[in-house]
Amino acid sequence: MSSEFQPTGASPLLDGVRVLVTGATSGIGLAMARALATAGATVAIGSRDRDRARAAAAGLPAPDGRAFGVALDVRDDGRVAAGVAEVVALAGGLDVLVNNAGLGMRTVNPNFMTDPQPFWQVSPDAFRDLLATNLTGYFLTARAVVPHFLDQGRGRIVNISMNHETMRRRGFVPYGPSRAGAESLSHIMAADLQGTNITVNMLLPGGATLTGMIPDEADGQVRSRLLNPEVMAAPIRWLCSPQAEGVSGERIVATEFDGWLAARMAAGG
Repeated sequence: MSSEFQPTGASPLLDGVRVLVTGATSGIGLAMARALATAGATVAIGSRDRDRARAAAAGLPAPDGRAFGVALDVRDDGRVAAGVAEVVALAGGLDVLVNNAGLGMRTVNPNFMTDPQPFWQVSPDAFRDLLATNLTGYFLTARAVVPHFLDQGRGRIVNISMNHETMRRRGFVPYGPSRAGAESLSHIMAADLQGTNITVNMLLPGGATLTGMIPDEADGQVRSRLLNPEVMAAPIRWLCSPQAEGVSGERIVATEFDGWLAARMAAGG
């Protein structure tokens, strides 16, 4: 990250910071990409579909060359390696990985909100497919970027997670276990990377969020209780800023971010 990079208040400028956000063509991924681009970061959007990635990047509030899309299938280690290499080449390096690509319960059970499906009725293929994205995908993408971070002597990983209640919720196999596994993976990553100047943190919305993972038939009352994906904007900007230098192993809830940050600052963190 550039030595000229300076924070300004609660929305730090991110000039010189290069960020890859996986699964950022919609939902909270796109909201985070937009927040980062607005703050001046160079943002790469990773998606299995290159055209969708490029279209999403074109819609970001960023000058030419400061936002771009790449093909990156987090389920395939070869495609992950190629996607990360393309990001590094186009951006001139990489400072932050935001592991966000994921599938929701809708892909396993379209009626999960009204008709929870017990685990023994989940097909093995559906279980494997979701974990391949939500858990193995985090591992493969982090595995691909860490050697680059080690070479440059710094880097940050932010793994997007979900409420603990969701991990234990009835009818939430395999989504719940995939997010629980990603949290365990995050803690181990942070421990393995101690002393390397590479940090690993978790970020979660703090409740169900209005994204494409919500069934179309969900009524207006249900939708009115859902969080806006923009809730992720302030904490992801902070995690990519100099203010978060050296912060690792944290689990940050977006809806509680202001209080969390105030308490940290009061404690001298």
